[in-house]
Amino acid sequence: MRARQPVLLRTARSLTANPSDAEDLLQTALTKTYVAWERIEDHRALDGYVRRALVNTRTSQWRKRKVDEFVCDEPPEPEPQAGADDPAERQALRDAMWRAIMKLPARQRAMVVLRYYEDLSEAQTAEVLGVSVGTVKSAVSRALGKLREDSELGLVRR
Repeated sequence: MRARQPVLLRTARSLTANPSDAEDLLQTALTKTYVAWERIEDHRALDGYVRRALVNTRTSQWRKRKVDEFVCDEPPEPEPQAGADDPAERQALRDAMWRAIMKLPARQRAMVVLRYYEDLSEAQTAEVLGVSVGTVKSAVSRALGKLREDSELGLVRR
């Protein structure tokens, strides 16, 4: 073992990225070789046996590592919110939103629909309506304020 250790350690290092892991891998492979010593028929072919033990051990370690679970304080996925995936809840929110939008003055309603439903930029919305970008910003801001204060939307969101 002492005579062949540098060569076998190079083989182990080629299988791992970390020199310490390579030393551990070699020790494990040599232990397996020692346990199987009586079954080895040709002791002149020990290098091949140890190399095969290195590869098999590394493969087993790699497979085991893939299924490791790590304990953490919080689950990685957020808990689903009640009603978040319920189509009826989504439709009720959509209906309430449209009723609230219909309460807005026509100009604010047009700007909100173009900005958030048609996904136009402020500049594009201003161009379509023939007003300045500042007018779009202020009107949309006021409209969103009214929507936030709408009592019907408050009930649906909770």
